[in-house]
Amino acid sequence: MTSEQLVIAYQSACMAELQAIKPGNVHVFADGHGMSIHDFIKSADVSAVEIAKPNLTVGERIFSAVEATQTAVGLNTNLGIILLCAPLIHAALLTSVDGNQSLQQRLAYTLNALSVNDGILTARAIVLANPAGLGSSSVNDVHKQPNVTLLEMMASAQHKDRIAWQYANAFSDVIGYGLAHYKKAMHKWQNQAWATTALYLGFLTRQLDTHVIRKHGEVLAVELMHEAHEVEVAYWATDNPKLVQKQLLAWDASLKERNMNPGTSADLTVATLLVDYFESLG
Repeated sequence: MTSEQLVIAYQSACMAELQAIKPGNVHVFADGHGMSIHDFIKSADVSAVEIAKPNLTVGERIFSAVEATQTAVGLNTNLGIILLCAPLIHAALLTSVDGNQSLQQRLAYTLNALSVNDGILTARAIVLANPAGLGSSSVNDVHKQPNVTLLEMMASAQHKDRIAWQYANAFSDVIGYGLAHYKKAMHKWQNQAWATTALYLGFLTRQLDTHVIRKHGEVLAVELMHEAHEVEVAYWATDNPKLVQKQLLAWDASLKERNMNPGTSADLTVATLLVDYFESLG
């Protein structure tokens, strides 16, 4: 795939995610958490150019995309998206491996090749974005210059951050569960926005959202998962998701009133959509 194709794929994944109702998160039907959909659209546009540039390291992709976002909107709209998509895009751009290798093989090569400098640049990007609930850590704290590779840095944080977990576990939430769940939803409804909502709900019911845990604690994250399960059952039971739109939007308003934003689940949704776009490009 070319850099130009990957810019379009990344923008398309970001836009597709915004077109779907994602309760608690920003989407075309409702802003939230002091951010508007226009902030996310602008963030996708400016970060796309940086994250898909040829001849960059993964760390350079991450830092440049976060820096461009901060310059454009001054908000943390897409740190998780960038952290997930940068290795995927890098793997898709690889020319130094056998052209017959699958994305998973290219991704494994990319993750194992991550350097200490990738870790340093990513730590700087995380501090620059200043995500809610970041706090400090006794191991590989991003406020201090890392002396380990980005893969090692992420592996040390995997128990408390599901995005870091992807690095340590070959992105199996995305390439394994997420892609299959999205394809199942597309087969059922033949509608990208409906399938994207189903994918987001799937992530919410499959595991605790680590962004919610960091901000509100595990008890409320478990409560969110139980609420999501009830909504998901109703969603999959219908042949026309428009019939549950009112329920989705009511839950969306309730979550936003409680300041609960399942950001990790939204980020995993974008990454899954990106991989699906890769498959469509061949």
